[in-house]
Amino acid sequence: MPAPAPLLDVYSQPTLSTLAPSVLASLGVSGEANRLDLQPSKKTVILLVDGMGANLLARNAEHAPFLNSLIGTPIRAGFPTTTATSIVSLGTGLPSGAHGITGYQSYVEEADSVFNWLGWHSAGKKESQTDSIVPETLQPQATTFDRAAAAGITVTTVVPSKFDGSGLTRAGMRGAQFAGIQAYGDLLARTVAASKSADRTFTYCYISEIDALGHVYGPESEPWIFQLMLVDRLVEQLAAALGPDVRLLVTADHGMVDVLDENKIDFDNTPILSKDVLALAGEPRCRHIHTREGAAQDVADRWRAELGDRMWIGTRSEGIVAGLFGPAVHSEYHGRIGDVIAIASGDVAVVRRSVESGLSGLRGQHGALTPDELLVPLLSSGQQ
Repeated sequence: MPAPAPLLDVYSQPTLSTLAPSVLASLGVSGEANRLDLQPSKKTVILLVDGMGANLLARNAEHAPFLNSLIGTPIRAGFPTTTATSIVSLGTGLPSGAHGITGYQSYVEEADSVFNWLGWHSAGKKESQTDSIVPETLQPQATTFDRAAAAGITVTTVVPSKFDGSGLTRAGMRGAQFAGIQAYGDLLARTVAASKSADRTFTYCYISEIDALGHVYGPESEPWIFQLMLVDRLVEQLAAALGPDVRLLVTADHGMVDVLDENKIDFDNTPILSKDVLALAGEPRCRHIHTREGAAQDVADRWRAELGDRMWIGTRSEGIVAGLFGPAVHSEYHGRIGDVIAIASGDVAVVRRSVESGLSGLRGQHGALTPDELLVPLLSSGQQ
């Protein structure tokens, strides 16, 4: 049996998958679960700040005084703690086992390869494959935006213009009016306009720069701190422009940890890890390991022997039974979960320096279930 993990019962407390249904319930949409007990409101904006973990925000309160003055409490991102999974969990109101976006990369039978969900392409390719790997087919569940629009609510996503028509947008954010932006200025303008455009509105907006600088320089580095200061000012301006009649909810998709190069293990140069492995998906702190038939238990045993208590190692069935991917995993998504799952619990990452050179070189990493990665803020301004 695998060694105990810091946390496997992810969904025993509210996660990002409970946020949008709670918003819809507060907007008067019948049949939606208000697990977060949000008070009724006719207009709600969700701002998702990529990579702004709750612990990171709390530790740097002096650099983000406005954010830390807001009412709120941390919730959990979900599993894995990675952008693609979290965005679709928020967009559908479902855990990863129900929507099928099971990591940064998953083995996808329809593509017959490891598949990058953010770029919507097979590993090693660069061009989006939305024509052949259809987002609405790979993720067929109705989104919370679909459900809100069907209830007569004006729904808008205010996100970078480059995401218009992307695979991930179609998979997790379809059903909303798309408002493409270039910078913080038009994010403010278009979010405010969308939120006030009808009697009942639900507006989602997104910024990514904290995540980008955390990956490159490390979370809590000087560039990261300066970016947090800018985001704090942005949120203050957004709250003021929205006014008291619009509820603003600020959250994130995951946190981040600092992983030094000496704590990165190169899968391709570690034979004990690569033996009997057909494909390695996920990301450095949360790996989906697809093995030769009948080899899963041996692979799990070798990974445990090599990594000790630095990673929790379990088989697919152990992960599903533990509830890592939610209360139930659709059978058609089982293949998108590794035969073996490896989740970092210590200061470690399993990289592929030649095959995934960019990903491997990043200092800031996430994907696992440590509090710094799992906990995200849920802060409220305006109508409570």
